[in-house]
Amino acid sequence: MNRTVYFDYIEEHLNVLATRINRTGKINHLQLHNHSENFYKYFCKELYGWEVRNLNEETQNMEAIDLVCDTNFLVIQISATCTKEKIEDCLEKGKIKEFPGYTFKFISIAKDAGDLRKKNYKNPNNITFDPTKDILDVTSILSYIDGLDIDSQKRIYRFIKSELGNEIDIVKLDSNLAKIVNVLAKENWEKADGLVTNIFEIDRKISFNNLKNAGVIVSDYSTYHPRLDKIYCEFDIQAKNKSNSVLNKIRTIYLKNKAVKNDDDLFFLVIDEVQKYIIESANFNQMPIDELEFCVYILVVDAFIRCKIFENPNNYKC
Repeated sequence: MNRTVYFDYIEEHLNVLATRINRTGKINHLQLHNHSENFYKYFCKELYGWEVRNLNEETQNMEAIDLVCDTNFLVIQISATCTKEKIEDCLEKGKIKEFPGYTFKFISIAKDAGDLRKKNYKNPNNITFDPTKDILDVTSILSYIDGLDIDSQKRIYRFIKSELGNEIDIVKLDSNLAKIVNVLAKENWEKADGLVTNIFEIDRKISFNNLKNAGVIVSDYSTYHPRLDKIYCEFDIQAKNKSNSVLNKIRTIYLKNKAVKNDDDLFFLVIDEVQKYIIESANFNQMPIDELEFCVYILVVDAFIRCKIFENPNNYKC
């Protein structure tokens, strides 16, 4: 596997873990190898090289501190509660005084902590604590992992696969792709609305990418492009960038599979992967498979026309 595949796996499983914790509000409901509270203990060791010990194994429900790293002089609180009040409550606990010269780290394992890094905190025990560096969350952890070399990502991938791969059910999440398909399935597509004004350009792009069987699909479904454009406009009224998120997801799927040498095969692989992603979304409304395929063809052909997937010939006009 390449670096992207390792990172995608890590990202998916950490986000799923965060979602599960966020829903239950507690770590120990996960029942991961019966040592769910220890997951981040071992993860910190793999990720940062911190040789930590779990204070909760020494004293049940230790206040303010979950993990201690005596080699790096760190005290670490791991929490599903991510608020300023929670952090200040930890900083005020008397237990902190037992670790002079240590740095306090707060790891939010369920929610984004970006806003918390910008705040000021009461620190009556004067332990070393810089919110900009010492408040971690899944987003900042993933950013750190993304900058690692492939061997390091592979090592972390193997650890997460060993710890979570067969233990955690992948939580189905809502997606805008599924949402737009649900909308398309309710439309009457017997008559396409509007004319495709850049049909010559589309034909040029089909030829440029050596699409044969897929080219027929593009030609057939390009007639729905003007109608979909109107639907996207209505879709974006609900919230900004909804249509962009759909198009960017299709593009991401295309880029991840771009190594496929045959352009026809690549086109149909994108169709399959988009369809799979939609089916796995929590908000997908079940429908006959041929109706789903019809809607996916409309979306992928539209992405082709809009310059989101496949190469463009010189001076191509989307």
